[in-house]
Amino acid sequence: MPELLTITLNNVRFRAYHGLYPEERQKGNDFVVNMRTSYTPRKGVILSLNDTIDYASLFAIINTAMQKPVDLLETLVQTIADTVHSQFPQVKEVMISVEKLNPPIDKFTGSATVSCYRTF
Repeated sequence: MPELLTITLNNVRFRAYHGLYPEERQKGNDFVVNMRTSYTPRKGVILSLNDTIDYASLFAIINTAMQKPVDLLETLVQTIADTVHSQFPQVKEVMISVEKLNPPIDKFTGSATVSCYRTF
């Protein structure tokens, strides 16, 4: 089995406007995104940024998706996973979770998270 390297982005915070309800689209909410991406390196030993996946590029994918409001977090995590694999075909696994810190649920304290795990 070939070697897999993993890049993880942890606790990336956003203010965004995802949700079904009009107040979510107007007021927004705070979100925390975590992503784990595993890939097969092109070379044995990584000596250059060109030999790996730049985590700034992974952040850019997340950032772009977070700026485009969607109704469902499921749509968001699936879109991010698909975009990562599309831009980086060497990716073998993606795990992405989006946590909505203050979901608009009456008498609810806590957060809600949707995750997507894909293998390619």
